[in-house]
Amino acid sequence: MSTSPHPAAPHHLPFYLPGPDGSDPVLVGTGIFLAVALLAFGLLFLRLHTLPERMAHRGNKLQFEIVAVLGLLALFTHMHIFWVAGLLLALIDLPDFTGPLRRIAGSAERVAGLQPGEGDTVGDGEVAGRMSGHGSAEERPDGHATDIAPPPRASEVARERYEA
Repeated sequence: MSTSPHPAAPHHLPFYLPGPDGSDPVLVGTGIFLAVALLAFGLLFLRLHTLPERMAHRGNKLQFEIVAVLGLLALFTHMHIFWVAGLLLALIDLPDFTGPLRRIAGSAERVAGLQPGEGDTVGDGEVAGRMSGHGSAEERPDGHATDIAPPPRASEVARERYEA
């Protein structure tokens, strides 16, 4: 069923006027444009919001977790200072203190005759007592507190462990 325009209407009507059936092409086009614009703006916002996280992750930074937490705080509290702090923390390259400290600990374990990674645990109580110098058999009961025998050298401890 086709409807004809009113006889008094001009023959060439602009496209943006609704037809006689009530369909409005401009309203439909505007609705689609707004939905796409809202989605694009949301994606741009989230992309910009995760910028510090992506920067810290790309650089394999040690402070990645802190930057991620600051980003989440900024997102949920709407306090932009957290985002700025996360961005600055992602830009700063903190020195790696754990690598050299692990190498020092490994060298100290090797000098003490321990297996790698064994120096952070106490194997048996008598070795820990001898190493600290307190409560060991070398203390003289009649002596003073300054008469405690010195702890054995690392080579002696290693030799005793090897022989045992």
